[in-house]
Amino acid sequence: MIYVSDKAKEKVRILMEDSKITPDYFLRVSVVGGGCSGLSYKLDFDNESKAMDQVFEDNGVKVVTDLKSYLYLVNTTLDFSDGLNGKGFHFNNPNASRTCGCGESFAV
Repeated sequence: MIYVSDKAKEKVRILMEDSKITPDYFLRVSVVGGGCSGLSYKLDFDNESKAMDQVFEDNGVKVVTDLKSYLYLVNTTLDFSDGLNGKGFHFNNPNASRTCGCGESFAV
């Protein structure tokens, strides 16, 4: 399961409204190579599922990830911060053994 906090849910809703994205779209979460710790998170809106996609719905947000990314993301919570210590989406990933200083990449 991939979880979505209340703040992340609200920000996703606002982004979809502002971009005039229709309700048939979902949030695609991926893990890609890169960043100072080796792996990075990628977020996008999508409306096409692929054969091995893992599909979840939490807190009213449909989240889809490919199977390989899911292995890194199991039990991760997507959150959003608008505070002074950094603004944007971030992942609370219990599988990450280390993260970089900016929090945008991780290693397992």
